[in-house]
Amino acid sequence: MSGHSKWSTIKREKGAKDAKRGAVFTQIGNMIAIAARSGIDPTMNSALAMAIEKAKQANMPAANIQRAIDRVADKNAAILEEITYEGMGPGGVGIIVETATDNKNRTFPEVRTALTKNGGRVADAGSVTFQFSRKGVIRVGATGEDALLQILDAGAEDAVEEDGGITVYTEQKELAKVRQALKDAGLSVEDAELQYVPNNHIVIDDVAVAQKIIKIMDALDDLDDVVNVHTNADITVDI
Repeated sequence: MSGHSKWSTIKREKGAKDAKRGAVFTQIGNMIAIAARSGIDPTMNSALAMAIEKAKQANMPAANIQRAIDRVADKNAAILEEITYEGMGPGGVGIIVETATDNKNRTFPEVRTALTKNGGRVADAGSVTFQFSRKGVIRVGATGEDALLQILDAGAEDAVEEDGGITVYTEQKELAKVRQALKDAGLSVEDAELQYVPNNHIVIDDVAVAQKIIKIMDALDDLDDVVNVHTNADITVDI
């Protein structure tokens, strides 16, 4: 299930840069608005708590966070839909694009263009998602065997030390519980969210193909309506 991919590293680095520019505020605001449908109290709604945590890590102003939550009660606010698109990229890699949109007639063409302009294509529904499992993924700012043991004791399904931290995998329904257990254990939780985790990775060791895949992922991730992008590409070359 688990495995290292340079896209994960690149996305974290890109996210840090985007946060400084404020470029991720729209995406995070949509995440908050969707999570708030299940309740506006983050102490009772773990999905909202995680979205707010992500917003704070991106230095999103408190007023922006509150506006996103208030969209639930605003009858004049556009209704957001959660839509998942599937695509294929160079090298036969699968791509899953999670979106939150108030206009799918705008979002789908944008997703399609990001794929086709960079050597990919839209795939039929279900033709890619079966290659992935929906998992909780937590990023912990720790290293070493002691931290790994603490993580497994907290109920994690799997944990991998990589890129100066530990990536933790949980069952979908266990994400909030394990996240809280890690915090209670004194570990630094840097990020926690549901992701599509590849069942098997496709190794990409060709620089030109790797560059095309990263270009597609980057183009998709830059779309305002895109919440998350996943791939089963395991890029093993420096680009």
